[in-house]
Amino acid sequence: MPSLQGKGLRFSYQDGDGTRHDSREICKHVAETYAHQGNKDLLAKTGTVERASIDQWLETEVERFDRPSTELVLNLGFALPVEADREVIEKDKQKLNEVLDEYEKRLQETKYLAGDRFTLADLFHLPNTQFLVSNEECCSLIRSRKRVSRWWDKVSLRPSWQRVVEMQQEISRLSEDMRRYRWVDIELRGYLRT
Repeated sequence: MPSLQGKGLRFSYQDGDGTRHDSREICKHVAETYAHQGNKDLLAKTGTVERASIDQWLETEVERFDRPSTELVLNLGFALPVEADREVIEKDKQKLNEVLDEYEKRLQETKYLAGDRFTLADLFHLPNTQFLVSNEECCSLIRSRKRVSRWWDKVSLRPSWQRVVEMQQEISRLSEDMRRYRWVDIELRGYLRT
């Protein structure tokens, strides 16, 4: 029986043959081990041309897309405006421009990054691309490219991803409510002390 356990800020996933800590490794393991229970196309069989293409685009995501997109998420989504490093932001936008130009060329040939089916290669791009498209400063990185924009619309409108976005919005609303109630509680305590 698989289990997901929190380890501080990291999760570990235990299932039969071992424990995994990296989210990509967890996804690959689940897609491979439980393909018969879900989307069989997420990760093709080892040794096939399809699998080689998926692995190539998974590697591209890790080596070329993830770092600059994560830096943009951190600098524009979580840092206070005075803390955001404009030089890093501009460098990361340039790196992403180069990568997304390659994606645009690739998507001229295929519907999705690794071929004509939705795979883990597309899935791994969802979280950071969601932020990029939602951020006024970064939206054009995706939307200025016809094929990348069309690809994003296809992958982001999948019902499962829409549910993830809904859950994120629910958490954001709850967090905001908790902050608001915390301030009310602090103000009331201060009022009661006087």
